[in-house]
Amino acid sequence: MQATFTAFIGQHRLASGAAGDVALAVKRAGSQPDQPIIIFDDGTGRSIDFDLRGEDHEVLARLTKLMPPPPSTEVTESPSEPRGRGRPKLGVVAREVTLLPRHWEWLNAQAGGASVALRKLVDEARRASGDKDRERKARDAAYHFMSTMAGNLPQFEEASRALFADDQRRFTGLIADWPTDIRDHIVKLAYSDRA
Repeated sequence: MQATFTAFIGQHRLASGAAGDVALAVKRAGSQPDQPIIIFDDGTGRSIDFDLRGEDHEVLARLTKLMPPPPSTEVTESPSEPRGRGRPKLGVVAREVTLLPRHWEWLNAQAGGASVALRKLVDEARRASGDKDRERKARDAAYHFMSTMAGNLPQFEEASRALFADDQRRFTGLIADWPTDIRDHIVKLAYSDRA
């Protein structure tokens, strides 16, 4: 999934989308002394700076270096790298894990051995906590954005408490009078993944 970004000029949303699209929109908007422009990474809710110097193609080239495309699922092995433990062509990487003897005994008794058992346990835990992890990440992103853009708005502290208590109804009620673009973006960050 491609990372998305949103730029605000003052309290109004200027652009949202891929890094290149947002960077060029910000560049075209120029600087306005009374209206600061802030770019946010939608995945984290944190502000980010883009280097907007030069021609459009130079800006885009720099962004490509900073934000390469998502990694390919195809694994390639460099011939110059020494071959280590694991199965590099499959993406398996050997690392050290420290466990108590009783844990090693249990793992070694499992079908396929310790490595297979650990991979199954990790996959099961990821599936079980996937929704909670996504909700936590979305809540944190909303809070980071909210702190920057709405930290001085009425009801900020109460809205923060409602956000972390996962009280969506109370939260949206508390921020109802905030500037529309800010309010809508906070709600999008916090709750768009929930159906």
